Amino acid sequence: MVTKIGSSMLSDVVDALCEEESYQAVYHMPEHDRPMPSLEALSELVERLRAVIFPGYFGDSEIRPETMRYHVGGSLDIAYRILVEQVMRGHCFFCNTDDRTCTDCETAAKRIAAEFMQTLPEMRRLLATDVQAAYVGDPASKSPGETIFCYPSITALTHHRIAHELYKLEVDLIPRIIGEMAHSKTGIDIHPGAQIGDHFFIDHGTGTVIGETCIIGSNVRLYQGVTLGAKSFPQDDSGKLIKGIARHPIVEDNTIVYSGATILGRVTIGAGSVIGGNVWVTRDVEPGARLLQSK
Repeated sequence: MVTKIGSSMLSDVVDALCEEESYQAVYHMPEHDRPMPSLEALSELVERLRAVIFPGYFGDSEIRPETMRYHVGGSLDIAYRILVEQVMRGHCFFCNTDDRTCTDCETAAKRIAAEFMQTLPEMRRLLATDVQAAYVGDPASKSPGETIFCYPSITALTHHRIAHELYKLEVDLIPRIIGEMAHSKTGIDIHPGAQIGDHFFIDHGTGTVIGETCIIGSNVRLYQGVTLGAKSFPQDDSGKLIKGIARHPIVEDNTIVYSGATILGRVTIGAGSVIGGNVWVTRDVEPGARLLQSK
């Protein structure tokens, strides 16, 4: 029970928190009265897509080949409807124009959601190669299934490959939220814009950062604490950061980057290179090079 003194205190706190100058910097009211994106709905979307991509591992654990079609169809139907609504909310979060109507946005959201759904077979193929890379690349792994259940790399890449397809479709905000969900769960920070090839594996993963404009080839392996980041942030004449320019590394095929290595700027790490632990790289590396700490 709140005492009289406590009630007065709470009333004062409520008054203070409802002062416009108090919440102005942390409150957002989208235009057109559409709610903001829902973290709960996006979590359900990802879980339903994981259940489709890895049938039996997530969602219903008793899927059989003869019931696969019903399982996949039911999950995708719900996922599609969630995605349409969240794409509209993401767009509305930034929308401040009356040039388009909400009907236009709904039509666009349905088109985007449909195009996204068509990427799922290729997404599953890529993730299957990631699973294989994790199994082959880690002597502690006893089966590919163990990596699907347990490895943060697979969790992070599942989120990333979903988020990246939405990013390519120019969906607002939603890809970043999905990426940050994986970041919170795994400690692996991959921007949705990063382009990542097949057979990709991040061993352990915690503390790994992959920036927006990174391009990573096939069969690349990173270890925990690797940073593929930007070296500097150019500014325009008014002092504002110039956004959208290529500023992160290109890591070519069959490269290994060991734990704690930091690679900054739009440099190219040539195919077949090995970057040792805790090495700092700000220049191009020739294909096949071994860049290790000096003793």
